[in-house]
Amino acid sequence: MTTWEYATVPLIVHATKQILDQWGEDSWELVQVVPGPGGNGLVAYMKREKQA
Repeated sequence: MTTWEYATVPLIVHATKQILDQWGEDSWELVQVVPGPGGNGLVAYMKREKQA
């Protein structure tokens, strides 16, 4: 059975692609992007397969 680990990542609007590309290089997959706390900025939810 596959197990996952998760991360929440604050996104800077003018650097969103660079941030997501960097996390993608580390095998993280984007699950969802939602507004940040208080409606400020964005937060990305990421997942990747947990290493045994």
